[in-house]
Amino acid sequence: MHIAQIDLNNKRQVEDFLHLPFSIYRDIPHWVPALQMDERVRLNPKRFPFYKHSQAAFFIAYQRSSPVDESTRAIGRLAVLDNRHYNEYNKESTAFFYLFECANNLEAASRLFSAGFEWARSRGLNNMLGPKGFTPLDGFGLLVKGFEHRPAFGLPYNPEYYVGLIEAQGFAQHEESVSGYLGTGIQFPERIHELAERIAKRRGMRIARSNTRAELRALIPHIKELYNSSLEGTTGNTPLTDEEIDTLANQILWLADPKLIKLVMKEDKAVGFLFAYPDVSAALQKTKGKLFPFGWLTLLRELKRTDWLNINGAGLLPEYRGSGGTAILYSEMFKSVRDSGQFKHAEVVQIGVENQAMQREMENFGIDFYKTHRTYERDL
Repeated sequence: MHIAQIDLNNKRQVEDFLHLPFSIYRDIPHWVPALQMDERVRLNPKRFPFYKHSQAAFFIAYQRSSPVDESTRAIGRLAVLDNRHYNEYNKESTAFFYLFECANNLEAASRLFSAGFEWARSRGLNNMLGPKGFTPLDGFGLLVKGFEHRPAFGLPYNPEYYVGLIEAQGFAQHEESVSGYLGTGIQFPERIHELAERIAKRRGMRIARSNTRAELRALIPHIKELYNSSLEGTTGNTPLTDEEIDTLANQILWLADPKLIKLVMKEDKAVGFLFAYPDVSAALQKTKGKLFPFGWLTLLRELKRTDWLNINGAGLLPEYRGSGGTAILYSEMFKSVRDSGQFKHAEVVQIGVENQAMQREMENFGIDFYKTHRTYERDL
């Protein structure tokens, strides 16, 4: 076995890195391939905005096919990120690990992380955290509960044995997030809708929604301002750059039903948001994550017929959360499922477990938190 740091100009190494998950998950029907077009861009410093301010290293574990065969095959991979934007904002020296995939082989995992630790230390970083991606828009964490369920689009999925491989490297739990199931059969209290209407009227708030993609594009600047304003006084986050908001805009405009992207407005200022998308995981399973030459047709059909909805984010600026302000979000969340006529199932994704009040309220409404993702950290 040997560990190679990828030369991003080496076509074979790049292909090995990108194709490894298809080997790891070939017998796991729940796994959803990532959108391969996006995966390739991440390994292209000329095209991916992350490399304008930060750097990353990619490692592959190769093993000989047999004792008498000199050929090798990839059995593990790891990305390690030096996100200077994050470290400058949070005044830290932290490396992220991401895109970890590995056969159930402790030696391979250990040697991959050893190479990653060495690279991070060489850059003056003294802590490692992950799984955590290139931008605030990436799904994060290691799946530790809910292996029997298909992941929502964009969220990490992994075999259960990954927990042992990562904890064996000296990592300890950092944070956890939960995802919950919401079905149309849940009897959502009508009083919450009534409360939401009263609060919105009293506080001069309204819901901005779109009917067309052109109208949705006009809301994008509000989204950036809202997200970055919500980070004031927090740690462990990173403001969105102009390039990242462009990426978010493209994702929203490609995948979203405009009516499902909602902003809570106070006069002309966005003070809250609810992002929901039709889930296209089934289409990505059919196309193996490829859009071309004909995968995009399968994806477009799935957008129209899927009965799953992903609620990818909901929040209010801190000064608007009190006095029942979150009732507006809950009301709109249930309306997105109930009023669409298309969706029978919804997943509310990755709510931090530190937000116990929101979890309790959602559980009281009947939402079943059936998946858990965990981030890990360790000193270097």
